[in-house]
Amino acid sequence: QVHLVESGGGLVQPGGSLRLSCAASGFTFSSYTMIWYRQAPEKERELVATITPAGGNTNYADSVKGRFTISRDNAKNTVYLQMNSLKPDDTAVYSCNVRVLGRNYWGQGTQVTVSS
Repeated sequence: QVHLVESGGGLVQPGGSLRLSCAASGFTFSSYTMIWYRQAPEKERELVATITPAGGNTNYADSVKGRFTISRDNAKNTVYLQMNSLKPDDTAVYSCNVRVLGRNYWGQGTQVTVSS
C-alpha cells in the first residue's frame, strides 16, 4: 500500500528557510518521479517541483525557481524540498505526490506559513 508522509512545515518569517521531507513506502521509490504540490487557501493546487527517479532531472514552477530545491535520497525512500528566501505568497499546504500504476497518491500535507 502506497503511503506518503510529509513533515517539516511550520511558521517562518519572510526571508527564512524550511526543509520539507516526504517519506514514502509501499512502492519501489527509486523507480518513480516524485512531485511536490502546494495549495493555498481559496487557490488551485499548484505544482511546485518534480524530480525524476534517479534525481538527474528536476523542474520547478516559475514562482519558486532559484529559491526552492527538490532532492531525493533513494536509500531512505525520501524526497525533500529545500525552501529558501520564503515569501508570504509561499504560504500553503505542501503535499508530495506519486503516480503508481495509473493512480495518484498523496500525503496528508504539511502547513507552511510565512509571516512576520
